[in-house]
Parts: sequence; structure tokens; C-alpha cells
Amino acid sequence: MEKLTFRTLFIVFLLAIAGCSSSSDNEVDKVPDKSAQALFTDAREALDNGLFQKAIQILSAIDSRFPYGPISHQVQLDLIYAYYKSGDAAQGIALTDRFLRLNPAHVNVDYVYYMRALINLSTESNLFQDLAGIDRSDRDPSASREAFKDLKTIVTNYPQSKYAADSRKRMIAIKSRLAEYELSVARFYIERESYASAANRGRYIVEVYSQTSQVEEALEIMIECYEKMGLTDLRNNAMQVLAANYPDNDKVAN
Repeated sequence: MEKLTFRTLFIVFLLAIAGCSSSSDNEVDKVPDKSAQALFTDAREALDNGLFQKAIQILSAIDSRFPYGPISHQVQLDLIYAYYKSGDAAQGIALTDRFLRLNPAHVNVDYVYYMRALINLSTESNLFQDLAGIDRSDRDPSASREAFKDLKTIVTNYPQSKYAADSRKRMIAIKSRLAEYELSVARFYIERESYASAANRGRYIVEVYSQTSQVEEALEIMIECYEKMGLTDLRNNAMQVLAANYPDNDKVAN
């Protein structure tokens, strides 16, 4: 109960902070009539100070007023970052899509793929649900799949990129997230006694996400479902794989 109370108070505190931020964002001054470089300096200052809404306003003005200027690409790159930091995923994704379409050979294209992945992953996070201990592994993983594709593009096409190492780490985490989603679906099928569908989900995890921690439970699900369906050979095969890889598992011990 004490833990829940703390979480509740902390959430209220965060909402209060968010409210303050929103009100200050609404007070951003209109963008003055300056040169592109002068405005860009103002935008960078805003970014450095964490004033992302102000930076977005200035950078958008530069992008609109000077679309073909010498700093136009850097303006768009900074704008993508500002959208990410402000939590505006829709605008961030739209701008990365546009940038990649118009500048496929740009020297910083790896950064754009990386930022699109981060923006997609940001939509998967929910601080309030995490604090409240709510398990949302069953939520639609489409954003994670899109992020995985972009990270794989970096690792495959730009292996020397400074974002490659982090991309590999994030790909591992995403695989675990996707495997957990498959487990949640398998559990759903078991509750409804759809054992064939549940077993197929378990097998999919073993085949596609073999390096994740969810494989052990996937094998357990396969064994349980094959037993329910009377598929002895498949049950025994799954049990052999479980015993070989997880010898301390309770099913093996029994």
C-alpha cells in the first residue's frame, strides 16, 4: 500500500511539472524577422537550454523562410531532434520520412534512421504505467518493429556509424519486447483453450527469438499445449530441447 501511495504521489508530481511546462511552452514569443544564421543561433541556444517547443518554433520558421539555404539540412536534423525531445512523435516521424525521401544519400542519413527508431521506441514507453506496475506487454508492437527495421538498416548498411553499437544493443532489447508480446498472445490462447494457436506462438518465439529469455517459457507453453492435444512426439521433442537448454527447469526435474 505504501509503495502504491508513493507511486500515486510521484505521478501527481510529474503531472504538475508537465502542466508547468505546457504553460511555459504556450508563452513562446513569435519568431522575429532575422537572418537564417541568426535564427539558427537562437534555435541552438533554445535546444541547449531544453526549450524544445521554442526551438521547434524557430527551426520551423527557418525551414519555411529559407527552405534552400546552406543550413537547411542541419535545420531539419535539429528539428527532428527537437520533436523527439518534445514527445511529438507524429511530427518527428513525418519529418524523418520526408528527409529520407528527399536526401537518401545524405552524409547524416544514419542519424536520421537512428532518430526515427528512437522516436518509434518513445511511443512504446509509458512512464505512468511503469510506475503503477501495469504490465502492457500485450500492446501492439508495431512501433517496435518499425524501430527494429531502422536499427537493422544502420547495422547492415552503415556498420561504421557511431550509432551502430547502440543500434545492436537496442535490437536485442526489441527482440525481447517482441518475444514478450508473442508470449502474452500465447497465454491468451491458452486461457481460451486454443492450444494449437498457443503452441504455434511458442514455436515462433523459439525459431525467431532464440536468443531471448522468453524461450524457456515458450517451450513450456509448447509442452503444455502438445500434452493437451495428445501430440506426444511433439511434446517429447519440445521437452528434449527444454532439458538441453534449461536443465534446472521444473518440468525437466519432474
